[in-house]
Amino acid sequence: MAEVSKLERLWATKNTDDEWWSSFVTSPIAILINSVVVDWRWLSPNLITFFSLLTAIAASALIVLGGGMNFLFAAGLIQFSYVLDCMDGQMAKYRRERSRFGDYFDKVTDQFQVFLWFAALAYAAYLQTESATPVFLAFVGVSLYSLRVYVKYVTIFIQVQHDRDYLEKSSEEALAIKTSGLKAGLGAGWKVNLVWFLREQRKFFLFNEGVLVFLLSAALVTGHLVPMLWVFASSQVYFGFVRSWQRGRQIYLNQQAALLKPMEK
Repeated sequence: MAEVSKLERLWATKNTDDEWWSSFVTSPIAILINSVVVDWRWLSPNLITFFSLLTAIAASALIVLGGGMNFLFAAGLIQFSYVLDCMDGQMAKYRRERSRFGDYFDKVTDQFQVFLWFAALAYAAYLQTESATPVFLAFVGVSLYSLRVYVKYVTIFIQVQHDRDYLEKSSEEALAIKTSGLKAGLGAGWKVNLVWFLREQRKFFLFNEGVLVFLLSAALVTGHLVPMLWVFASSQVYFGFVRSWQRGRQIYLNQQAALLKPMEK
């Protein structure tokens, strides 16, 4: 039996349900970087998460400072922060060092970074337009984005209260969905990878974190901050209320089969 290479083992740590931009850009880049640093024992997954947070803070500071060059550097730092956000989980899985605190730290910093970036963008757009509209759009977008995440976790909390086996059942359902999907990646062949790539494009219209990272960077590079905030706010209003209605309806009608299936936030 052929020995599995380090790159193949790292590829196996890639989330099969990655968000749009991370699926075929930042996550593969993270795997390549991890192939170099994953054996550096001083570098831990939690430390990478911390570096991701620091990079996000630096990007936010550059956005607040304003100016074309600062915006360009901020866009690059946002992308690098997102690559680091992919790296920490991959390293933890590769080393078999996943921890409850690591999962918590990663998810909390993810939410904090979204708030930082759009607060900074709102301020920069306010300076551009001298209007309160960008600030309002950012507030609406961040609030409804948080609602999407809240609906996901409050559903889990409610279900666990009524069914102690819910987490085990939902994990089995999620695993079944993942293993039944198209197996793309290293050694899969160009046709399979092309089909997978084309299918992944539908995720763009979910307007979750991966899409927002791409659009935010694009807005900074082009200088079109206010249109980005309109897209951000309107998409989060739609998905915030749609996801709330969907899960609320499933709970009200006691649709247990549907509640076991993971919902794309």
